[in-house]
Formats: sequence, structure tokens, C-alpha cells
Amino acid sequence: MGAKGLIAVGAPHEPAWLLYVKGAIILLSLIILALSAYALSQFAYGGAPGFTIFLAILSWIVYGLSIGLSLAANHVYFRIGFFVAQILLIIFWLSGWAWAASWASVYSGYYWNRTISGVMGGIAGLGALTWILVIVDFVFFTLGCVRDDGSAATTTSNVELGNKEGAAGPAPVQAQQPYNDHPQYAQQPQYAQQPQYAPQPGYQQQPTA
Repeated sequence: MGAKGLIAVGAPHEPAWLLYVKGAIILLSLIILALSAYALSQFAYGGAPGFTIFLAILSWIVYGLSIGLSLAANHVYFRIGFFVAQILLIIFWLSGWAWAASWASVYSGYYWNRTISGVMGGIAGLGALTWILVIVDFVFFTLGCVRDDGSAATTTSNVELGNKEGAAGPAPVQAQQPYNDHPQYAQQPQYAQQPQYAPQPGYQQQPTA
């Protein structure tokens, strides 16, 4: 187990409620994308809004693929890829919401930029919540990989493959022993014929007086 589970193929066993966590991350990323696009339209200089847009799209790709592959194409679910992607998302989301918070703090002192400050503050708060959910998903994903090294799925696949090969193979032909239509019995030996005895001569009749 351990490192072997991280490089295995196939989605690990995770709690069922973790699917809702992934869905919440995608939903929050959608809201952050909308707020970032509005901030970028008001202050078209990139910076924090452009970075949070990138994070929202990256989160869609990572968690969308995670859900889709686990449900439809588990045989191409490479755990090490999602493991690295989630580590990067944790780092990026931490940088993103902290950067957005700094923008909100800077523009809060200007009356004409308070709208941007409020939008960036909302992005920072939602980004921090998304960051926490990403950490929760990463922890349970890693625990699932450590506890499940993927050998059970491999064994099941091998058994199914063996059954298919056995079913497709030709049935063995039993050799038939040749036999005659009419069995021949061993001829019984003929017994020697008993000798015939000669008839005994009759007694002569004595003369009567």
C-alpha cells in the first residue's frame, strides 16, 4: 500500500458525500469566475481577477475529469495525475484568495473604487472557502489511495478476462473408443463327446419243463 496506491489506476474508494464537495467546488468556481469577469471589466489590468479566472477554469477541468472518469472511464483514471493537480490547486487557491483580499484592502480606501473592493472581497471569501474544500477533498483522496492499492480492481479484471478467454476457447473433443456393432463373444470350448456304451446282451430264456 502507500505509494503503490498513488500510482495505481482507477478511482480510489471515497466517502459518498465527497461527490457533493467536488460539486460545491465547481459551483463556487463558477461564481468566482463571474465576479472576476465583472472586476476585470471594471479594472482591465489583469492581476488578481485574471488569476482567479484561471483558477476557476482549472478547477472545472480537474474536478470535472475526476467525476467523469470515475463514473464512465475508470480504467484511465490515473491517480498520480489528480494527486499532483490537487496539490497545485491548494497552492494556487491560497495565492488567489490572498491576492484578492489584498486588492480588496487596497481599493477600500478609495471612494470611486469601493465597488471593485467589494467584488474582490467576495472573491477572496469564496476563494478561501473553495481552498478549504479542495484541502478536504485532497485529504480523503490521499487516504483512499493509501488504503486501496488497486490490486482488487486488477484481480477482478484478470478474472473477467480469464472467463472470457475460457468461454471463447473451443470445447475439448473427447476421443471415442472404437467399437463394433455386434460384440464378439469368445467361443466356448467344445467338450469331448462321451463314448457310447454297447448294449448289454440279453439273458437267454431258460427252457421250461
